[in-house]
Amino acid sequence: MSIPLILASKSQPRRDVLFNAGICPTIRVSHVDEDAVLERRAREQGVSVDELPIADKVCTLSRAKAMAVYEIYRNVVRTASEATGERVIGRPLEVAAEQMVTDAGSPAAEYTAEAIASAQTRDFSGVDIPTECEPIDTTGGLADRKVGPLILGCDSMFLLDGHAYGKPHTEAVARERLRAMSGATGELWTGHTLIDFATGRVETAASMATLAFCEFTETMIDRYIASGEPLEVAGSFTLDGLGGAFIDSITGAPSGIIGLSLPLARELVERMGVEWTDLWNVTRDERFQESSAKAPKTNVRQPGDGWVECACGRRHWGLNGAAGVLLARRDEKTGNVTHIVMQHRAEWSAEGGTWGIPGGAIADGESTLEGALREANEEANITPEDIEVVGSYCEDHGPWSYTTVFAFEKPGHTVHPKANDDESMEIEWVPIDEVPDHRLLTAMRTDWPRFRVRLDALAIEYQGR
Repeated sequence: MSIPLILASKSQPRRDVLFNAGICPTIRVSHVDEDAVLERRAREQGVSVDELPIADKVCTLSRAKAMAVYEIYRNVVRTASEATGERVIGRPLEVAAEQMVTDAGSPAAEYTAEAIASAQTRDFSGVDIPTECEPIDTTGGLADRKVGPLILGCDSMFLLDGHAYGKPHTEAVARERLRAMSGATGELWTGHTLIDFATGRVETAASMATLAFCEFTETMIDRYIASGEPLEVAGSFTLDGLGGAFIDSITGAPSGIIGLSLPLARELVERMGVEWTDLWNVTRDERFQESSAKAPKTNVRQPGDGWVECACGRRHWGLNGAAGVLLARRDEKTGNVTHIVMQHRAEWSAEGGTWGIPGGAIADGESTLEGALREANEEANITPEDIEVVGSYCEDHGPWSYTTVFAFEKPGHTVHPKANDDESMEIEWVPIDEVPDHRLLTAMRTDWPRFRVRLDALAIEYQGR
């Protein structure tokens, strides 16, 4: 089993550098305020931001990004480890199996077809699903690892004539920089910070590569800017895109120019006492297949992603299963449940336009609880430190399962849900009595009557807590 690597960046080029090197990273965006980080660093050093050395800048930002993701995972693991309550396991496919052996022509035999059809849409309304209960399991997952996952944060800046440049963002700034770069030589610096989640050990270093640029004509500049490529990349150029043709020579690691130096990343991994090849989790065939596919840039494959062919006749998402969080808010005086957090699913997703709860595939190395809490944080900004897990329901299909994690907003804490990615049109607190009025995801519509009863029972059980 490989050691998971978490890339604290949404950069597609950085992810592709790792993937082509045999490592499929888990992508976790840090949402760091870079300006605030550099201003704080400058105050600590008693200088202005402009006076900070470029190596200090990129290392400071890479560390901030890696630490932000590290803290999120710490909160996820802590909340998962403090979970209480029961894990209810339902096995709806057992109903279909039992019906299939019933004598033909009986009412039960007629119901078999309905049960199978329901299974294909995860619609088990009206089905008496056999269940069993056990204490919720807080073991396993990231909390029990001795090594990893490793969290890698990166940040790049371009140094030209003594000035450090990040992303230009606007056409005017990009034009000014490209004119200055014409026929010039500059340096691309990339800070790298690696954190071992299991031990908390941190290693930070910077790579530097020197680049010589061709002479730009105004036509070249106009057309390059019109492509949009130079606006959101450090230094206003790329090596792995249209800008690669404008670079005459490189001294240093080419991958560092793309935003992640493989030689330096390998060195940091080895400093942790880990073999670089222990991170390999992509086969040669998988690398070829991905390079041939036209996957959406914002929705790339990650460890744990993939379809499972289920006995119910459907394909389900999540090689390790999937999970989500049903978060409820209680009245401060009565303790009754008043609202739940709901996700309005993006139109491009399965059953797009419906409402459900935030969740998704469980990543390699995560426990079910950790996966649910991490997904809820990523998709809906449900901060794990502000909630408590009070139970779960696992719909077990055999080769695949979906776990709904029941949670309450902690007394005195406030969760501010919002859509953090393109998987949601909106995320909001919905009054509990209005949930059935929404166009619900099939599974949510099926499960909601049972879930409502259980939430009310849990509110009584946890009253005053």
